[in-house]
Amino acid sequence: MARRARTLDWGFPRWRDYGGGSAAATVRTCDRDGCDEPGDRPAPKAPNRPERWWFCEAHAAEYNRGWNYFEGLSAEEARRREAGTASESAYTRARHWAWGGPGDGSRSRAEIDALAVLDLEPHADAAAVKAAYRRLAKANHPDAAPDDPAAAARFVAIHTAYSVLQRAEEHREK
Repeated sequence: MARRARTLDWGFPRWRDYGGGSAAATVRTCDRDGCDEPGDRPAPKAPNRPERWWFCEAHAAEYNRGWNYFEGLSAEEARRREAGTASESAYTRARHWAWGGPGDGSRSRAEIDALAVLDLEPHADAAAVKAAYRRLAKANHPDAAPDDPAAAARFVAIHTAYSVLQRAEEHREK
């Protein structure tokens, strides 16, 4: 008589993966007709309704581009509804985040430090950055101040700060 093999389902801990049964897992497909991709992104069928479409990433993006929340409303009703939803979602930042320093969160710490080197506010735009760089580079260039050894160090710091901000701006434009 053949000896029966031991199963992995005995005792604790459970030795096989959960959902590791022999049945195939069902995958919801995209609700767009003719698409066989997994539909893992919900999209509302109508405003303020629980029914959802389930789209793949490409069809969800297409659906969202054509979505108009204020469709069928007059301009005045749309403004009123937008003002109402804006007041509902007006969050204030927690006080324990104050240590992070100034800025609106769109700039990294390196960018904020680079702006400080250029004597600019954290929300300065590209034109202000360029103007400050030119002004400070001209004043601290080693050729303009040959007798000041600290000017060369300041010039290197200014140039480095400007290159950090330039790279961040290029990255943001991509």
